[in-house]
Order: sequence, then C-alpha cells, then structure tokens
Amino acid sequence: MILRKEASIEPAQLSFSPEGIPFSEDYGDVYHTKSGGVGQSRHVFLGGNDLPLRWQGRERFVILETGFGLGLNFLVTWAAWRADPQRARQLDFISFEKHPFAAVDLARAHAALLAEAGEGGMAPQLEAELAALACELAAAWPPLAPGRHDLVFADGRVRLGLVFADATQALPRLSAPVDAFYLDGFSPARNPDLWSEPLLAELARLAAPGATLATWSVAAAVRRSLAAAGWQLAKRAGFAGKREMLYGRWPEA
Repeated sequence: MILRKEASIEPAQLSFSPEGIPFSEDYGDVYHTKSGGVGQSRHVFLGGNDLPLRWQGRERFVILETGFGLGLNFLVTWAAWRADPQRARQLDFISFEKHPFAAVDLARAHAALLAEAGEGGMAPQLEAELAALACELAAAWPPLAPGRHDLVFADGRVRLGLVFADATQALPRLSAPVDAFYLDGFSPARNPDLWSEPLLAELARLAAPGATLATWSVAAAVRRSLAAAGWQLAKRAGFAGKREMLYGRWPEA
C-alpha cells in the first residue's frame, strides 16, 4: 500500500463526557457507548464477525477497521487472539484514523476506560491483560506523521497497520484481501464521510470470499449502500440498550 503524504495531521483532543466517557469536541460524539466500551467491542465486532471461530486454523487472518479511535477494538481482538489456542498463525489488523491521539492522551484514555470496565464487573484477568496490551501499544505508538505505520507485536504474529489519513482518500489506495471488516467511527449523523456510499463500496473491492462485516449502526443509508455493493445483510441483537446491530457477509467465490 502506497499513500501520498497528507499535508499534516491534526491530533484528536482528549475530552470526557459528564459520564466520564472519552468524547470528541470536534464531532460532538463519544468514542464508545456508556454501557461499556469493552463489552460493546466484544459483542459487536468480535461476535458480529463470528470471531474467534472464523480465524481458527487459518494461516493468516486480515481485519480492516474504518476508525481506530482509542484502539479498543484492536486491543480486544488481540486479547481474544492470544486466548484462543486454535488462533490463526498470523493476525493482520489494518485501521484508519484521520485524527489520532498523542501517545500521552491515548494512555490517559485507556486508563479511564479500563477503570470504568473494572467497576462494571469485567473479569480481573481480562482487565489485566487489556492493560498490559494497552501498555505495549502505547510503547510502540508512532509519531503523528501522515501515512501508514506498521507496528509489530507477539514476535511478528500480530501486525497493526495504522494509517494516519482520511479514510475516504486512503482506503481506495489499499490493496489487500480482507476477511473481516469493523465499521466503526462516530455516528453517520456526526461523521457522514466515514459512512459514505463511495467509501462503503470500497469494502466490496477488498472483501475476500466469505468475508464478513459488523457495525453497531443500522442507519438506512448505510444498509442501502452496503446492499447495493453486493453484501448480504442481516440485523442481529445489539449491545446493551441498543436493540439492533448490522451483520454482513460477502458471497463465497
């Protein structure tokens, strides 16, 4: 993947909602549900893509995420991969972020998130593991320079391709067969570009046979764009107070 250099990166500014949830002043939206970011990630993105089952016994499994944010989906996926004795030998995770956090703010956000998750009853073993993985991510966090940054973990068996760029410009230049898509980011009402029809159409170009996608958004425009691109869609039970989420499957070859 080759990216033209963007002019500059405008870092995200860390704020918190009155409930203590990381919040974006620019987009007027929270980074995760008040019902619990870890639980949402596990239910929507892991469960929604039928993971870890689908990566078991594979040589390589590729995940693409449209919005990195706090990196929570990556951390939860990495923890699930580590805990699975039948895991894929190689896990590749590609994620786009237009406004990445500075390392110090990312660490602050992770500390707040894990404290909230612990108070919410998350298993102590999982909390400790996520905290350790968050420290590894923070230690490897790249400078906020435009373009792709490849981070390597687990003796090279976990690779994070962080793309600091506008996904609407960078994703069309990506070439990689993707097995699972995490459609995440601020809501379509707050950040419509990340859910636009041209961007969602790119997923079909990248989808490996039998690929899946998952997102908490069931917005009609999102469903129409994905269906028009050829995805077979279904609604599943949402997380906590959200009634529904969206699942998609790309046809087999």
